[in-house]
Amino acid sequence: MKKAVFAGSLQIGGGAPVSVQSMTNTRTEDAEATLSQIRRLADAGAQLVRVSVYNEDCVRAVRTLVDQSPVPLCADIHFDHRLAVGALENGIHKLRINPGNIGGEEKVRLVADCLKRHHVPVRIGVNAGSLEKDILRRYGGPTPEALCESALSHARLLEKNGFDDLVISLKCSDVRTCVAACQMLDRMCVYPQHIGMTEAGLPGRGTVKSAIGIGALLLAGIGDTVRVSLTGDPVNEVYAALDILKALNLRGGIRFTSCPTCGRTRIDVEKIARRLEQEFGHLDRDLSVAVMGCVVNGPGEARDKDIALCGGDGVGALYRKGVFVRRLQGDLEEEMIRAVREELTHDQDGSTGTDCPQSPQAPGPSDA
Repeated sequence: MKKAVFAGSLQIGGGAPVSVQSMTNTRTEDAEATLSQIRRLADAGAQLVRVSVYNEDCVRAVRTLVDQSPVPLCADIHFDHRLAVGALENGIHKLRINPGNIGGEEKVRLVADCLKRHHVPVRIGVNAGSLEKDILRRYGGPTPEALCESALSHARLLEKNGFDDLVISLKCSDVRTCVAACQMLDRMCVYPQHIGMTEAGLPGRGTVKSAIGIGALLLAGIGDTVRVSLTGDPVNEVYAALDILKALNLRGGIRFTSCPTCGRTRIDVEKIARRLEQEFGHLDRDLSVAVMGCVVNGPGEARDKDIALCGGDGVGALYRKGVFVRRLQGDLEEEMIRAVREELTHDQDGSTGTDCPQSPQAPGPSDA
């Protein structure tokens, strides 16, 4: 098990659930705009938000941000140890630094002393694009070995000064290299890992790229906190990260299934599925919902779903936990919304819900 560290009230590592984080792209010294984005990220499901601290105005803004943020904050700092010390003195919950570029061993010692005094952890972030020149020469490029050596050498700088509340991240834009580096690091140290594909790109292709890399690591049991790095509104990063965790059953929330449709389909599966996601996708409730276009796979797929619609010719059959409940007619969107709300209510109050026929062969829509 990885070492546990705490960013405010958020545990990272030590067997804690994988947490989701993102990063603001506002001017940090504009506290009002930055707080607005932090709140949007928290509402979307982010559990930690990182902000760039690149000058003294940002340091002064940290106190306001920390005092009003609904989630712990991490200060992203490069080159100037005074910014790190200032952020710590103003209450930041976590630092992201590269000890190798903070200004020498004496500056690292000053930061380490301040970290210990305030009981704040550090994420050592190593990117393929910022590896030391001597390491690049030795390995011939940003290889997994190069990334690991860089990260562990930075960790030793802090360990030398009696500080080891560390999280390590190894990132690059090449999925294979990034996954191999994180796998290698997992075998080499007990520090929790922050995982993600850096510079993944726009939502869509960037989401796919991130899902492949992050998913591969999480399936191997590697990763304690994640960020999906996407160009644009960072709220999209949070949604993507949550979708990845839900797909791996590492996070609760409503899980949606819908079929790709075919020539047999006689209901608007896409429209119904989109409406259900819009209505219920934000809820942190453990529920599975399926929209299936026909009776070929629908009843079978419905067996392990809490609520499922199997389409017929303009009608549908509603299944609850694999058992046929009733025939749906008319506006199937509204009928499914009503059914999901009923299930959420039953789940919340502990009642058993509608009495359903317990037949071993659940009928399809044509039989409903």
